Amino acid sequence: MKGLVHVIEYAIVVSLLVVAGVVIVRTLVSFFSHWGAFPQTVVAAIDGILVVIILLDIAHTVFQHLHKSFFPVRPFLVIGILAGVRDILSASARLTLSGANSQPTFNDTLISLGVGVGVVVLLLLGLLILSYSEHLHGEGDD
Repeated sequence: MKGLVHVIEYAIVVSLLVVAGVVIVRTLVSFFSHWGAFPQTVVAAIDGILVVIILLDIAHTVFQHLHKSFFPVRPFLVIGILAGVRDILSASARLTLSGANSQPTFNDTLISLGVGVGVVVLLLLGLLILSYSEHLHGEGDD
């Protein structure tokens, strides 16, 4: 049974790596093929690269689990921070690049920005608490 779990976990890692590869290739192709819409393509490229980083972090965390038999908390906090930053960048890019927005759309985007910032701050606080706790208990990195 444990062997089957390892096979499934390796399949998850390989699947995440394949998806990350597809995303980075599509991001680069889109970036270079839509050169005329430069501001939008830069934002889309940054978004795609952040998605790849998140996927690689998840794959690395699952792979660590295979070797250490536990899920470290720190990588999930970092993944959450990256995802929150990605959402903040996307929302601010929509505000900047979309021109005239209707009032409800503008309000929704501001709420999205506020929630994103709040989530990132809370996750950073959790990372700080985890680091302080590890320092107090003399634990090493995950």
